[in-house]
Amino acid sequence: MISLISPDNTWALWAILVSITAISIYLEQTYKWASKITGAIIGLVLAMFLANIRIIPTDAPTYDNVWGYVVPLGIPLLLFNANIKKIWRESGRILIMFLLSSVGTLVGVFISFILLRNHIPDLYRMAAMMTGSYIGGGVNFAAMAQSFGTDAEWVSALVVADNLLMALYFFVLLAIPSINLFRKKFSHPHVDEIEGKVDVEEGETLAAQYWGRKEISLRDIAFGVAMSFVIVWISTEIANYLGSVIPTGNFFLNLLNGFLGNEYLLITTITMLLATFAPNFMSNIHGAQEIGTFLIYIFLVVIGVPASLQLILTRAPLLLLFTAIIVIINMIISFILGKLFKFNLEDILLASNANIGGPTTAAAMAIAKGWNKLIGPIILAGIFGYVIGNYLGIFMGNLLQLL
Repeated sequence: MISLISPDNTWALWAILVSITAISIYLEQTYKWASKITGAIIGLVLAMFLANIRIIPTDAPTYDNVWGYVVPLGIPLLLFNANIKKIWRESGRILIMFLLSSVGTLVGVFISFILLRNHIPDLYRMAAMMTGSYIGGGVNFAAMAQSFGTDAEWVSALVVADNLLMALYFFVLLAIPSINLFRKKFSHPHVDEIEGKVDVEEGETLAAQYWGRKEISLRDIAFGVAMSFVIVWISTEIANYLGSVIPTGNFFLNLLNGFLGNEYLLITTITMLLATFAPNFMSNIHGAQEIGTFLIYIFLVVIGVPASLQLILTRAPLLLLFTAIIVIINMIISFILGKLFKFNLEDILLASNANIGGPTTAAAMAIAKGWNKLIGPIILAGIFGYVIGNYLGIFMGNLLQLL
């Protein structure tokens, strides 16, 4: 398809991608309507619009560089605080509920795959992506899309379905604490204590509060980016080596090869070990989460580029059903297990939110509801989801591919 900006005009494309990312973040943090839609959806829609009116091409080497370089570099930056010891110590109870909710995601992915595998081609690829996304977040979604080589058009359609459903589910979770049925069946001490109080200044969006200005130095930027490059380099070398020496030929060997030969899994593991055993060094690198999130936002813009309107109308509804089944089963199992193990209503809602939407949306919900004591623990539990999301995504993808 001929476009106003040619595929080989690298500087123009990078300028547009980064500008869309910046605009999306600005809108999300400035206007409440944009905060509800999320910057991810805004960036994706803007990119999709420019591609559909043929301002930018639907395929270009610049986009490949985002997949090949930007995404891997973003993953370790988002995991610099993934100290497993700290996560367990400070949020042990809600972390257990988060893991129970993750079981709901795994069961939901498996059932949804079985029901729809004959209607969506190569569904195991998207099952891996949604396992990563609905236990971790966008960073895991990106990692699984790259790991399993999912077609860019299907990725775009899946993002639209995923984000639409996530937004709807977020509103459902916000409404549940006010429904008498749930109040009668579950304890809700935080609701009782501070119901009706919202810890957000007038006119300030939740995104703006969460991503408030923080202290950062040149040293932080230098060490954060350098550490990310080194981790990705070492992980890639090890993954290539293990992928070449581990044989294939049966279910176990294929699974082992796909697991240990995956660079994203190794990026996750190495970063997690550094965050756990060198916590003072890693946690003192300020701005890593902000830089990592910015890089992932660029990725979200790029995956909106190949999405034609026809594609959205024909593919997104089916993928919306695929993701809806996962979310509904996650919610049902979360409530069943939460009730069985006597968790509070707030713990269950935030754990399910952290699974489906990641730590930022869970923190936003805690802020919106005034459950301030749970903000830190649910963020830590959600960060742990980033850690295990890649493991479980790779496991589910390889498992379902063999069915």
